[in-house]
Amino acid sequence: MDALKPSHRAFIALGSNVGERVEMIEKACLEMDRAGIKVQRTSSLFETAPMYYLDQEPFMNGVCESIEVSLGRKKLIDKGPRSIDLDILLYDQQVFTHDRLNIPHKLMLERDFVLRPLSQLIPNEVPPFKGHKTTYLSHLASLPPPSPTPVATTYISPSFPPLRATDPSRRTHIMAILNLTPDSFSDGGKHLAEPEAITSTVRSFIQSGATIIDIGGESTRPGSTPVGVDEELRRIIPAIRHIRTSIPEAKNIAISVDTYRARVAAEALAAGADIINDVSAGLLDPEMLPTVAQSGKSIILMHMRGSPSTMTKLTSYANGVISDVGTELLARVAAAEATGIRRWRIILDPGLGFAKNQAEDLTILKDFAALRKTQGLEYFPWLMGPSRKRFIGRLTGVEKASERGWGTAATVTASVAGGADIMYKNLTEGTTDL
Repeated sequence: MDALKPSHRAFIALGSNVGERVEMIEKACLEMDRAGIKVQRTSSLFETAPMYYLDQEPFMNGVCESIEVSLGRKKLIDKGPRSIDLDILLYDQQVFTHDRLNIPHKLMLERDFVLRPLSQLIPNEVPPFKGHKTTYLSHLASLPPPSPTPVATTYISPSFPPLRATDPSRRTHIMAILNLTPDSFSDGGKHLAEPEAITSTVRSFIQSGATIIDIGGESTRPGSTPVGVDEELRRIIPAIRHIRTSIPEAKNIAISVDTYRARVAAEALAAGADIINDVSAGLLDPEMLPTVAQSGKSIILMHMRGSPSTMTKLTSYANGVISDVGTELLARVAAAEATGIRRWRIILDPGLGFAKNQAEDLTILKDFAALRKTQGLEYFPWLMGPSRKRFIGRLTGVEKASERGWGTAATVTASVAGGADIMYKNLTEGTTDL
């Protein structure tokens, strides 16, 4: 940032209720960046019922925190179309009154759809009115509950239904694992060179209820040997292209790629993947988060410490596994936002079996609802992946991963009861042994 230029902090409300609402909001954020108004953080996006004029489609509403680096505020949109509506809520600590502009926004303290996302970003700050002492979060709590309640929305692609993490009637999606590794417990590498096998497997996944296919080209089980970027690409890119071009039934299926390498992520997204599933939440490759941000696609941030080869020694949680996992995931969310990944593009995973011992895995299953309510993480969708893992075998006395079906069913039930939005599920004969 140029130290000679003044910088100003602004909070801008984002709204759209026409066409592809999320895409319009994302385009508006990019236009602000191009105009020298850098979007620093975003709230979640909330689907809200219209106010005042009720005979219109629901709105998608959010707030962004921006830094302006210029000698004057640029005019954004004046009475623009409802496909995108930008309102300046706050500009530094200034109070400004004019026939066409009021800062702070004149009605912001009485509108749930403004206060709710703003309170995600600056919950404990106070509006800059003279003598005012009530925080934004307190103002939000004092409003009558809106009906219907705004729903936090996470976007995957135009052909995939948004995840609605705060909707109590939402469905739980099944993410099926497609391993493209020769040492896979589930398929022994049968998918590596056989498009027909991929077609058959993907069709069976879809028939079993899967809505997301997670493709992995390298094992992340304890002690596994990294294969390198070129080999990982050789394994997964043909599979992505095959699913996208040769399996009509997969048209509306989201493709996730299990990788911690930025180059693999970039090429996978370019080939047609929708989500990057990074077991390290961007820690193992510093280019991962900027790469996903530049793509505009979605990411799963999983909690892990160290690497697959060292994580089993990093299972000490001084404040308890729920508190520490929540704190460490908050840090990864902040890191993702700092690179430009929007909050409505992030999914979280507590990382069962990754830098967790058996007692800690069980605590996460038991107290998953509490983890989801960690301050700052309340509005994110969550993925859970207990499928046939080692702690299930230890509890049930079942040594073979392929025979842990009943134990897996119990952990899936607990995960869904705790609020999981996506279940990471092996639908073939076995799984990695974590």
